[in-house]
Amino acid sequence: MRPPPTIFALSSGAPPAGIGVVRVSGPRAGEALASLVGRLPEPRRAVLAKLRDASGALLDEALVLWFPGPHSATGEDLAELHCHGGRAVIAAVEAALALLPNTRRAEPGEFTRRAFANGRIDLAEAEALGDLLAAETELQRAAALANASGALSRQVEAWRERVLLLSAEVEGVLDFSDEEDAADLPECFTWNIGALAEELGEWLARPRSERLGEGFRVVLAGPPNAGKSTLFNALVESEAAITSPIAGTTRDVIERSVAIDGVPFTFVDTAGLRATAEADAIEAIGIARAATELARADVVLWLGPEGEGPEAAWEVAAQSDREGFIPKPAARFTLSATTGQGVAALKRALVETAREALPKPGEAALNARQHARLSEAVAALARAKALSDPLLVAEELRHARLAFDRLVGRATTEDMLDTLFGRFCIGK
Repeated sequence: MRPPPTIFALSSGAPPAGIGVVRVSGPRAGEALASLVGRLPEPRRAVLAKLRDASGALLDEALVLWFPGPHSATGEDLAELHCHGGRAVIAAVEAALALLPNTRRAEPGEFTRRAFANGRIDLAEAEALGDLLAAETELQRAAALANASGALSRQVEAWRERVLLLSAEVEGVLDFSDEEDAADLPECFTWNIGALAEELGEWLARPRSERLGEGFRVVLAGPPNAGKSTLFNALVESEAAITSPIAGTTRDVIERSVAIDGVPFTFVDTAGLRATAEADAIEAIGIARAATELARADVVLWLGPEGEGPEAAWEVAAQSDREGFIPKPAARFTLSATTGQGVAALKRALVETAREALPKPGEAALNARQHARLSEAVAALARAKALSDPLLVAEELRHARLAFDRLVGRATTEDMLDTLFGRFCIGK
């Protein structure tokens, strides 16, 4: 069987940069390193060496490291070249590597996929690594790091062990089923299944990791000229929305994603809500879209007449600096986006509310795929709890174990892996 190709790619930031790290992984990684350096350095020790191409021409002077498999990031022989990060330097080193036999440029996510295939990480850790690379806020980083470090995988393995113990009890009963004094399942068996299912249900009730990517959704709503766009600009700290004393200036939905104190938000400015008969055709479309956004919101900031906003909306008395300002007796916030009065208090309240709704810092969170697999395990346990035939109970416990195996990648499909690793950058 032909060995897999050796792959290489720039694994650091795009040049120009202070340092460019070129990673090489595969069965010929040692040969590739020796061809550039002239020798194979001592494993896991950084060595300063001159890199030369096949003709002996000097390419660069770099720190090189050699990691023999399987104890490497990918589980294969792996080399790293810490070169100067200029475009020409990186291009020359990659060109020299490309000329070596059975060696090619890596595809997106191929290093991580090889780590998964070689058992260095499981599927949940690979997904978390992708989330970590895409993290833009502190909450996203902390949640992704928890999963990437194996927190979820260890928890799933603990659940799987408990199901295996339950399966062993059932198998013990089945082994003696033909004897006169056949054993029965222990009295605590059903309780143990229920306790495990309840614990899984608590995990299913947690906020999903996708919420961190989407951000806590805050929609500003109210009639025309209520100060929505001015407040929107103050919250996102940019002139994203056009403000004007002319009614109906905002005719479409405007979204901006920002982070406040490390918490991701999506703020949405909407068209002024008023009777459609008063609005022209274009404004009517904007009003319809605003209604759709209200249904999607985590929090609605209502800047209109008190009590006329959606249920559970936060009453905001805006434009407090204006002459003729009419206060709201039950307003949660009274503010002026123009002067800044009250805006900081609103931001603090939004951050506190969002922290409760989003995954907690450092807490492992499920994505949609993981949530679906865990739901399958809960359903199998519920069916097992309701059955009395040990043979049928054993089958449902097997389904629960299979769901756990799918969650961490012990049982999966190539198409799903292609989709997952295809979203990684080249070099990771």
